[in-house]
Amino acid sequence: MTITFLGTGTSQGVPVIACGCEVCTSTNANDNRLRTSILIEAPDKTIVIDSGPDFRYQMLRARVKHLDAIVFTHEHKDHIAGMDDIRAFNYWQRGPVDVYADARVQRALVREFPYIFDGTGYPGIPQIVMHPIDLEPFSIGSVKFTPIEVLHYKLPVLGFRINDFTYITDAKTVSEAEKQKLKGTKILVINALQKQTHISHFTLDEAIAFANDIGAEKTYLTHISHRLGKHEDISKELPSNIALAYDGLKLEI
Repeated sequence: MTITFLGTGTSQGVPVIACGCEVCTSTNANDNRLRTSILIEAPDKTIVIDSGPDFRYQMLRARVKHLDAIVFTHEHKDHIAGMDDIRAFNYWQRGPVDVYADARVQRALVREFPYIFDGTGYPGIPQIVMHPIDLEPFSIGSVKFTPIEVLHYKLPVLGFRINDFTYITDAKTVSEAEKQKLKGTKILVINALQKQTHISHFTLDEAIAFANDIGAEKTYLTHISHRLGKHEDISKELPSNIALAYDGLKLEI
C-alpha cells in the first residue's frame, strides 16, 4: 500500500506573493505546501483523506486517474472545500464516489454543498454515496481504518490508523484512551503548525513531545504553517526519527 502526501500545509499563514518571507520566496520545493491531504493506494482501492481547496490541482499533480472514496477528518473549509471536484471522477468512472464522514461533518457537507443533496438530480453535480462513521473501525475494501478522536481546541477531529500507519491532523490534545489506539504504530503523522503557542494546533515542541510519547519508529510532521520556518532549517533541529513531511512524499506501508 502506498501513501502519498498530496499536501502538507495549512490555510493558517498560507504563503502569498505579497508576504515576501523566506518561506514564501523559497526556491526549495519542500517549502511550497498545499492544504493537508493524503492519498492511499491499495491494490483494490484508491482513497483520499480530506479534499481541501487545492484538491483538484493535487489530484492532477499526482496523476490520480481513479478515486473510490474520500474520508473526512472534520468539517473545516481547508479540509472539505474541494469536494465538488469529484465530478470529473464521476464522469470517467460512470458512477458515484463513496464519502465517509461522521454525523457532524455530514451536516456541514449538506450546508456547504446543498445542490448535491437537494434531490433535484441536476446534470453534472457530484455523485456521492454517504457512509456514516463514528469511533468504530470500518473498512473500505481491503483498507481497515481505526478512527482516533483528537481535539482541535474544542472540536472533535478524527485521525486514522491503517495497519501500522497513523495519520492525525489538527490536533491540540489527545486523551489517554485514544493514545492507546496508537500503541505499536510504526509510522506516525502528526500536525506541527508553528513554534509559537497556538490554541488549536500542536506547536513544533508539542508535536515532538507527542511523537516521543507514542514512540513510533518514524514520525512525519504535517499541517505546517510558513511560520514554522524553512524545511531545510527546521529539519536540522529535529531528532533523527522525526522529519518534516512534504508535498509528494511517498511511503510504503
